Amino acid sequence: MKQKELTSLSLEELWQLFPIILTPHQSTWISWYKEEEELLQKELPYISRISHIGSTAIKDIWAKPTIDILVESHKEKKLADLKNAIERCGYICMAESCNRIDFNKGYTLQGFAERTFHLHLRQMGDNDELYFRDYLLQNASVAKEYERLKLTLWKQYEHDRDAYTSHKSDFIKYYTEKGKSLFTGKY
Repeated sequence: MKQKELTSLSLEELWQLFPIILTPHQSTWISWYKEEEELLQKELPYISRISHIGSTAIKDIWAKPTIDILVESHKEKKLADLKNAIERCGYICMAESCNRIDFNKGYTLQGFAERTFHLHLRQMGDNDELYFRDYLLQNASVAKEYERLKLTLWKQYEHDRDAYTSHKSDFIKYYTEKGKSLFTGKY
């Protein structure tokens, strides 16, 4: 089985093979992130910052058991120059534009592996997810509200990631802006 074959599947096929799954927070997610961070720092020493983002970075809320990682590159470095190094770490490029590249790891033609990752490669400063994460970390009631929203959307959009994500976007935008106000200049 070749991982590259995943890139030839349609969105609908990918959504059937990789449905939305939510689980209670697992303490192993932090250690999985740290292990992956060490690997990436070793293989990508010229990047600016690596961060654990997404719901797996928020204790006590349900999340998709996929570790989201934000890798920020120095602005003078082209993202495309980092692509091969990330792929050598076992990632598959799933989406690419001039200012963002998204990768998956732990996705197989048989479904999810035990450990799955989404890596978001961006230029330094393209990091709204850090403000959203930090706001939720400081506001447990908002984190629980986000959890309730996700649980409400889960089964309805289990096989439609775009709709699931779209229905969360207003909530995320609102609290990202609150985080940017609260943590001005942090990143």
